[in-house]
Amino acid sequence: MDTLFLPPMPAPGSRPVKVLFVCLGNICRSPAADGIMHSIVAEHGDEAMWEIDSAGTGNYHIGELPDHRMRIHARRRGIELTHRCRQVREADFDDFDLIVPMDGSNEQNLRRLAPTVEAEAKIVPMARFVDMSFRYDHIPDPYYSGAEGFELVLDLLQNGCENLYQIIKNHNQNA
Repeated sequence: MDTLFLPPMPAPGSRPVKVLFVCLGNICRSPAADGIMHSIVAEHGDEAMWEIDSAGTGNYHIGELPDHRMRIHARRRGIELTHRCRQVREADFDDFDLIVPMDGSNEQNLRRLAPTVEAEAKIVPMARFVDMSFRYDHIPDPYYSGAEGFELVLDLLQNGCENLYQIIKNHNQNA
């Protein structure tokens, strides 16, 4: 994986890297990515150097926990999803270094919301971090699928988040 597509990151050790994962309702994919990324960062003892959150482009589920099916599938992998759903806001473009949409529709919504060209440069689709062997150009929405849909999404997000972690760690070591 290449670091060329990353927006400017904070200088290593200067402050935490701030990542926001985004899907439509903030009840399946983005809270799962949030939980997976938190667990990867914790495994490496890097909690102090990361701020991770998730949000939705829609306002359908504000204040709710993630979808119960996603929580069950994540829990089977040792990941507790306790995030409360919220909607993306313009201030997120100031608050986060990297904004990671799960699919093209949410990427377009974020690009319309971005207040500046610099803010828009912070948007990097999750699929860019997923190994090509998965053959997915987006993270599919599992909401209307069965158990296999939730498992697929968790597999894709695990791979993508591990790669994202490594890319930023390598970037910080080479900066």
